[in-house]
Amino acid sequence: MWSYILKRILLMIPTLIGVLTLTFVVIQFVPGGPVEQAVHDLRRGQSEGGGGFGLRTHTGVDAQQVEQLKKLYGFDKPPLQRYVSMLGKFARFDLGESYFRHQSVWSLIVSKLPVSISIGLWTFFITYLISVPLGIAKAVRNGSKFDVATSLVVLVGFAIPGFVLGVLLLVLFGGGTFWQLFPLRNLTSDNWATLSLGGKILDYLWHITLPVTASVVGSFAIVTMLTKNAFLDEIRKQYVLTARAKGLSERRVLWKHVFRNALLPLIVGFPAAFIGAFFTGSLLIETLFSLDGLGLLSYESVVRRDYPVVLGTLYLFTLIGLATKLVSDLCYVWVDPRIQFEQLER
Repeated sequence: MWSYILKRILLMIPTLIGVLTLTFVVIQFVPGGPVEQAVHDLRRGQSEGGGGFGLRTHTGVDAQQVEQLKKLYGFDKPPLQRYVSMLGKFARFDLGESYFRHQSVWSLIVSKLPVSISIGLWTFFITYLISVPLGIAKAVRNGSKFDVATSLVVLVGFAIPGFVLGVLLLVLFGGGTFWQLFPLRNLTSDNWATLSLGGKILDYLWHITLPVTASVVGSFAIVTMLTKNAFLDEIRKQYVLTARAKGLSERRVLWKHVFRNALLPLIVGFPAAFIGAFFTGSLLIETLFSLDGLGLLSYESVVRRDYPVVLGTLYLFTLIGLATKLVSDLCYVWVDPRIQFEQLER
């Protein structure tokens, strides 16, 4: 067991280095880097700020200023030196500082986490609480009108993009055209600090209702159909026929024998889904409902060429993804003792 875990941890190192190296190389050829962005901002600021009587000042940026900007962002050093320095900092979990926000990447990620956690965890829990029982009911009633009707509903929900549903919810319930029942932005109201505990909980739920609804509807189909198919596969196996032949009730066969084996695919994917809920915020959902989360942070960092944020978040999320995959494999062995670590290494 421990040798397998050690091998997997050691394999994470070249994977991380490969991802960072590829991204770093691509960055070197992307036009409009942070120095060009800063020069553009300086020129725009000089052209908008004038002297007396509305006269504009000189709009040029001299070579000395450009060199100062390169030194400020570290671009006065050769790419190889910057690359080695980046790897050294990441080895110490130093993600650097944002070029334009003047904050450390760690503090930026922490400040954006509440939004992404709120959307992700609510989506995760609601999806599993509804989809797993629904999938079991569909498997037991396979081919019935209930099965066909629920399949149609979840597949229609899966086909509708989350941001399209979000626009529809805003039009209907966000004061767009019909009713203004829910707020349009932020996770809490401006007077949230003055509310009682019960008032804070209700205010939070009031704000999160529309974003979570837009995010969760499209997630039902995958988990529901996975649960249904897993139960159908187990129900048709020989040990179920044997249990029925022994006179066991259908309920006992379903919950004591089928349930444990059928949930194996869901349990194995549980760590990845749970951890992913913290970091997989939807950019369109966050933008639509004016929620400043990790999705919006990543998008703005790419647009502004804020490379420390881009590389830092990529490094952190890749590391978490690799660790989560290892935990999922360990859960697989824990849930099903028939699987050995030697089999996983093949």
